[in-house]
Amino acid sequence: MTPRFSRYFSRLPLRWKLQVVVLPLVLLPFIVVGVMTGYIAYQQAYRGITSASKDDLDHLCRFAIDLLDSHYKQFQVYRDDKKKTVKAEMQTITDLAYSLVETEQRHYQNGRLGLQAAKLAAAKALKKVNIGETGYIYAMNSKGQLLAHIAREGENVYDEQDEDGRYFIRDICRAAVASAPGEVLYAVYPWRNTIQGDKQARRKLIAYRYFREWDWIIATGGYLDETYEDSEFEKRSFAELKKKINSKRVGKTGYIYCLDTEGTLKLHPESAGQNILEMRDAEGQYVVKRMLASKNGWARYAWQNIGDAEPRMKIVRYLYYKPWKWIVAVGSYEDEFYQEANEIKHHLWSSLIILGLTVGLISVGLVFAAATVLTEPIHAMTSVIRRVKAGRLELRMQVDSKDELGELASHFNRMTDMIKQHREMESNLAQQGKMAALGVLASGVAHEINNPLGVILGYAAYLEGKLDEEDPMYGMIHDIKRESKRCKKIVQDLLSYARTPKPVLEKVDINALLNQIVDFAANHTAMHNVLIKTDFAAGLPSLLVDGDQLRQVAINLMLNAGAAMPDGGVLTVRSERVDERVVLSFADTGVGIESENLDKIFEPFFTTKKKGTGLGLAITRQIVRHHQGNMEVDSQPGQGTTMRVWLPVPQEEEGRDG
Repeated sequence: MTPRFSRYFSRLPLRWKLQVVVLPLVLLPFIVVGVMTGYIAYQQAYRGITSASKDDLDHLCRFAIDLLDSHYKQFQVYRDDKKKTVKAEMQTITDLAYSLVETEQRHYQNGRLGLQAAKLAAAKALKKVNIGETGYIYAMNSKGQLLAHIAREGENVYDEQDEDGRYFIRDICRAAVASAPGEVLYAVYPWRNTIQGDKQARRKLIAYRYFREWDWIIATGGYLDETYEDSEFEKRSFAELKKKINSKRVGKTGYIYCLDTEGTLKLHPESAGQNILEMRDAEGQYVVKRMLASKNGWARYAWQNIGDAEPRMKIVRYLYYKPWKWIVAVGSYEDEFYQEANEIKHHLWSSLIILGLTVGLISVGLVFAAATVLTEPIHAMTSVIRRVKAGRLELRMQVDSKDELGELASHFNRMTDMIKQHREMESNLAQQGKMAALGVLASGVAHEINNPLGVILGYAAYLEGKLDEEDPMYGMIHDIKRESKRCKKIVQDLLSYARTPKPVLEKVDINALLNQIVDFAANHTAMHNVLIKTDFAAGLPSLLVDGDQLRQVAINLMLNAGAAMPDGGVLTVRSERVDERVVLSFADTGVGIESENLDKIFEPFFTTKKKGTGLGLAITRQIVRHHQGNMEVDSQPGQGTTMRVWLPVPQEEEGRDG
């Protein structure tokens, strides 16, 4: 380090010194590591992008195969499950029809019906049942004679053939006669119902059971496309499959397509249904024919799309799907593979530059923040020291750590506390001297003033009794009497403040005392428009207090509250216990106290009343302090004032409560 730089460095503030030292240690390793990492990452990405893209093509092709196979299996499973369900339903209906016939047979056996009537009733009941849209129940004998049928009853259908030329009625009759008791048989055959206007044959399913007592074959029939062959379901499912496959993309222009062995596109985003068997690439090679010949593999060829200036190399992965005899292919252009690698290179270097700048800025910010964290306590300490030196002994240094700065702050605070205690002791001694002088002065004033005031009051009272109230002099005499009493009250308050007697403590039921004071205050002239409410907590312990002095405290606070509500209001007197103290609160709805006066209301001779002495609250707080208690005031202008008196619970009462 050169001498010039050393001198410059020594003049820098502490936070800038940290920037100069720390930033090179952070940024230089980052730049070196970032450049090396970026170069290696680009080389790896460029070599692996083609292989990774081919893997993507292969995975996507196999994904399409899985989708096709899932659709195929799902539809087959659906048909199998539906077929089982339909067969079970038809068996149930056939058994039900069989039971109807059995019921009519029992009626015949019990003599309720004749045989012919029972058969007619059974036939009528069977013809009322419909299966699906066109299915129904019918009965015939083993000779093919239709005994119950909705349209062809009475005909013999033994020699009828289905659309394949098979004598299916003969087979049904033979199988029914040979069946075991209770066995339900099934038959499926192609049938075109000309009566209903069928233009082509549909496969029909029947379930039948043989009733030997009457030689009846009871059959339940219905068309398969009305039961479990749901062509609409297959179309909807295939449409969803097509939409899902067509939505898949490889790179920017790659896609999935499927073609059959004839070269017809079965699935394609734009050209489904076209035959591309004769398609040639830019070099004249038959691409599709090669794919159909090998069925599985890779194809690479030059292809020029409409709008392209020149052919581009295209790579296609294709696989054969045997159930549908389809070729599933996924293709994409090779330049899109390398374009991704080039974009990676561009983004990589751009990211390194941006990241370097970002890290540099963040490092500057962090180092600056760290320097601030280290130097801010020193600045705060310096500021506190200056203000304490100017006389603000209530200020303290904030101790947020346990390091050397925290220890220094703690020692300084202790030193300031000691200085403040000494100042308070000096102030208390001076105050005690003033109070002693005030006591002597108050005694002298009381002696020298009370005697002439007594004479004035005596003569004023004598003259007041001699004069009529209508006499003009009566008002003057009354004013002399009133103002003389006020002077005497000022002297008495001054004497009380200067010589507040030591309280005579005795156990007092605080709630009973408050009740007495409330009754007294309610009849006072200053409280005529005031509603007094009480809320005394039950079970409060007895307090060691001077009852007369505490009565003076409560009366002063209640009369002050009444004076604050000249137009009337509500005064709530409440008692409660909070931990080891009892709280007496006096809450009024009066005019409240301005915020700038809250700190002055307990000072001697401070008053906002026109005729007040300013000693009432000072005497009140002095009495409370003599009882080892304290007072609080909470006031909002225009909303009211709450005065709280906190008094300690005697230790013996605390132990008894515990």
